[in-house]
Amino acid sequence: MSSFHFALLRHGVTAWNAERRIQGQSDIPLLPETVDEYRSLQLPQKWCAVRWRVSPLIRTIQTADALAIDGISPDEHWIEMNWGDWEGKKLSDLRRDLGAQMRENEDRGWDFRPDGGESPRDVLSRVEAALASNRDGNFGVVTHKGIIRAVYAAACGWNMMGKSPDKLDWKAVHVFSWSSDDGLGIVDLNCPLLERDGTIT
Repeated sequence: MSSFHFALLRHGVTAWNAERRIQGQSDIPLLPETVDEYRSLQLPQKWCAVRWRVSPLIRTIQTADALAIDGISPDEHWIEMNWGDWEGKKLSDLRRDLGAQMRENEDRGWDFRPDGGESPRDVLSRVEAALASNRDGNFGVVTHKGIIRAVYAAACGWNMMGKSPDKLDWKAVHVFSWSSDDGLGIVDLNCPLLERDGTIT
């Protein structure tokens, strides 16, 4: 049986995040002030010694660089959910413009799908392919909110409808388990990044 733990960290804030625009796979860089903020932070100690991967998008690479994570390797399995024609738009505008059609789509949970994009079920499928082929033991990934939500939902049995059972801190590390027999599980949520001197933020 193959089993290991893996840590997921969302990238820092971009201009589109600040404007509440859907980024998906659009390659938007971090805000300069976000880069400066992350340069003063570091990973929790126990996750400094493992290999780290990143999504191929610049915002995850910049986050890893600012945190001084060495030897990162891009891996397309961990790229953000593809939001298709909706990238660059705001959810509030889509809900207003699409009305009942949008409500019905969001009520599909795992099978919610933006026009021309992926569903959370599609995202989980490619993440599970990466987990099943992992030979590095424990590892970490700087990735995206959509990835973390899909992994979390599968690990805790949430159907991705309504409120999440746990409030996730998008600036913290979330740790999950994987085994070839039992699939995904939750190990530890909301592990804070540390100041460079080792104190908790």
